[in-house]
Amino acid sequence: MTLAQAASSPSGLQDGDTEDPRRRAILIEARRHFMAQGFASTRIEPIAREASVSTATLYTFFSSKADLFQAVIDDTSDEFARQMDEVRALDGPARCQLTRFSEAYVGFMADPLVTSVFRLVLAERTRFQEMALHFYERGKARIGVTLVEAIEALCERGELVCDKPSWAAGQLMGMLEHPVFFVPMVTGDSTTVQRSHTQIAADAVQTFLARYGGPNLDPAAPDLD
Repeated sequence: MTLAQAASSPSGLQDGDTEDPRRRAILIEARRHFMAQGFASTRIEPIAREASVSTATLYTFFSSKADLFQAVIDDTSDEFARQMDEVRALDGPARCQLTRFSEAYVGFMADPLVTSVFRLVLAERTRFQEMALHFYERGKARIGVTLVEAIEALCERGELVCDKPSWAAGQLMGMLEHPVFFVPMVTGDSTTVQRSHTQIAADAVQTFLARYGGPNLDPAAPDLD
């Protein structure tokens, strides 16, 4: 399932799973309304109408607008985490593994759906501070696990040297996030990133390897096909 498909299936269910189709329809419409209008301006009645259910039916699934908003964010967070769970470091030299992860992560963080959801959560952080913190920390932890595991394995092989793989992972992810996520988030997309996603990933990996490269690192290792 792609992120584009996730936008029309916020429940995040996989093939074979079951869910009341009315609940799914409500979540689809609720996500669209919350993203377009924010929490305060979103009304329950149009969501129910466009989901082809009554307002009473909507309230049987979600006790309040806040409950519905929480469900939309939770489902979206689950879907994002599953997307990055699919990015597994391939066996190969350090540069190959780190480049593959970096390119996938840059593409993920630059996806308009990801940006839209983060903006929505940030906009409502004073109203739902605990939700916003949970959304960010949970996503960061799930996504970072793959990279930390790869770094630990590369350290065992002597291709990397670092005392705290989690810190090193955070540094690499930070170099990737800044140009494609945080800058557009702050500037409102008014700043155009000059480097391609491939170049951003390559530059970050090169800087990372210059800092953490070990005695067994092959500096000329090509990327994997």
